[in-house]
Amino acid sequence: MSGFQKLRFYATAPHPCSYLEDREATTLFVEPDAALTEADLVKLTETGFRRSGRYIYRPHCADCNACISVRVPVDAFHPKRRQRRTIQKNQDIVFKAQAPVLDEIHYALYDRYIRARHADGDMFPPSVSQYQSFLTAGSSHAFFLEAYLEGQLIAVTHFDEIPGNGLSAIYTFFDPDPELAPRSLGRMMVLQLIEVTKELGLPYLYLGYWIRDSIKMAYKTEYRPIEMLINSRWIRAD
Repeated sequence: MSGFQKLRFYATAPHPCSYLEDREATTLFVEPDAALTEADLVKLTETGFRRSGRYIYRPHCADCNACISVRVPVDAFHPKRRQRRTIQKNQDIVFKAQAPVLDEIHYALYDRYIRARHADGDMFPPSVSQYQSFLTAGSSHAFFLEAYLEGQLIAVTHFDEIPGNGLSAIYTFFDPDPELAPRSLGRMMVLQLIEVTKELGLPYLYLGYWIRDSIKMAYKTEYRPIEMLINSRWIRAD
């Protein structure tokens, strides 16, 4: 029996869905203390699991399959006109990658972002403990991709490296200053992460779950070609 087959999984009780109104969701978790091999991480990712802090999870709803895992095959990706404009507007950005950190600068940016963009969500109000449990705990394969403008941190994408397989984008937060809105910082960070994936010689950038009826998820299909995990098979959409 392989190590992956020996893993234990736990399902939550039904709870309100975070994305679709009047729906209940159930989540399947890998045992948090399991000793995962690199092969386990690849297998879990390829079968639709994601990480949040210490927890690796996948939707497991009895009567709904709206959450679809999506990934970009980066070698086939070519930016479209709007994406090229975003790249051009951000030629003065300096990118750096490092291990996830908690310091005043990173947390202040996160705090401003949550208060400005997600005051109606379940991550409000932000807190240091929330930041730590979500963004700085849980994986030796985690990194921050940071964006600096004239030496000032303006955006951060938290991502995992899936050994030999790809990068998995977990969360992005950025400066909500309206003067920076023309830069499309969220799009910029995805485009840069695609470039990082290519530079590392990895085939895929995983973008998490896409839900057809969720406006918040619509941006993910902007990056094409895209592959969707449907009925345990990755299906490509150009």
